[in-house]
Amino acid sequence: MHEVVNPFDLQPIGSVPTADWETVDGYLAKAYALYRDRSQWKKPHERAAILHRAMEIMKERRDHLAFQVANEGGKPLVDARVEVDRAINGMELCIHEIGALKGTEIPMGLTAAGDGRTAWTTREPIGVVVAVSAFNHPLNLIVHQVAPAVATGCPVLVKPASDTPLSCFEFISILHEAGLEEDWARAVAPPRDASEKMVTDPRVAFFSFIGSAGVGWGLRSKLAPGARCALEHGGVAPVIVDATADLDKAVPSLTKGGFYHSGQVCVSVQRVFAHSSIVDDLAAGMTEAAKALKVGNAIHEDTECGPLIRPKEVDRVAEWIEEARSGGAQILCGGEKLSDTTYAPTVLLNPAPDATISRNEVFGPAVCIYSYDDVDAAIAQANSLDVAFQAAVFTNDLGGAMHAYRNLDASAVMVNDHTAFRTDWMPFAGLKTSGHGVGGIPYTMHEMTIEKMIVIKA
Repeated sequence: MHEVVNPFDLQPIGSVPTADWETVDGYLAKAYALYRDRSQWKKPHERAAILHRAMEIMKERRDHLAFQVANEGGKPLVDARVEVDRAINGMELCIHEIGALKGTEIPMGLTAAGDGRTAWTTREPIGVVVAVSAFNHPLNLIVHQVAPAVATGCPVLVKPASDTPLSCFEFISILHEAGLEEDWARAVAPPRDASEKMVTDPRVAFFSFIGSAGVGWGLRSKLAPGARCALEHGGVAPVIVDATADLDKAVPSLTKGGFYHSGQVCVSVQRVFAHSSIVDDLAAGMTEAAKALKVGNAIHEDTECGPLIRPKEVDRVAEWIEEARSGGAQILCGGEKLSDTTYAPTVLLNPAPDATISRNEVFGPAVCIYSYDDVDAAIAQANSLDVAFQAAVFTNDLGGAMHAYRNLDASAVMVNDHTAFRTDWMPFAGLKTSGHGVGGIPYTMHEMTIEKMIVIKA
């Protein structure tokens, strides 16, 4: 059994069964056999009914699921409840999108060669899906990876993060309770070598990965020929705050975007480029807001920033901030470990552009503010890294907003909102080394199907 602990006090809270390669191989064999036997495929209304029943079970257990997210992942209860609500909504999105899984008519009379023929396409499940997930949204990420597979009719095996497997195993159990046979969806907790064998097995048609870039790109290079994949890694999200920005609105938004889940979000606000005329006011406002955040055990109602997922991550964040301090950055607040598992929300002013925290995803409670005079120079610095995901601009100038939108390297630019904004139906994609493919439930369901054409000669 694999033991799970609360990341704040490191006390055991549960366990999940481990699976060796022989077990995983058996699950893959059954999943592949289900896919190859078309008589076993579930009809759209059957898939929709299972997802609907599972959604209703989740609604009934909302409080329990939220507490579990907080308890195993360290996400404050107020945010954990939002995560569960999003997961429930994600189930509804999957049900709705089943009706959108349709093909198109292909015009055949455009040349003499095609004349006399009728053609159209339909969509079919791609095959066995294997998903590997991350710790920071232990229920909603699983819903994003598993529910689309169920909705499209793909058998699925999912490996949750080793720190946060309880929510995943419970979600799979809820699907079974809702009527999905066990061989259609399995949660597994294998060791690293068995995990890699599972991902790269030739029976796998689609690989869904959420986690670090090094692991994701490495696994992609080892996929079996023909396997498709979607990779979601992280970024070092940039924000432009120009001289016209409304700081009364920008400060709380940036504070939420930077310190939500203690910064352990792939599009968390990390680099804020503020015009020199307002940088001092913005920095003072964010410093005051960060100092006011309550740090503690995520299962407590008044906690606003929980622990980092592991003590070694606290040590890493501390090292990065000390390096920035030694390099000339001003530490406006925080800058210290509060315990072995928590770090104080930290605001840094003008760390060196080549500091580790300026160039790498911190995944911790730290926001860097940089002063600029030339917006194009700020955008160039924002674009200087090998990662690109979501970005933002705070401005009351439409021209400034459009200039930032056109010139920032990003798959999405938020105007007067923080970089971590997301709805579960919008496209969500990392560029450069930040990912491959497009997430978001409708887009994932599209990726998990193939378009198949029939051509009839009259």
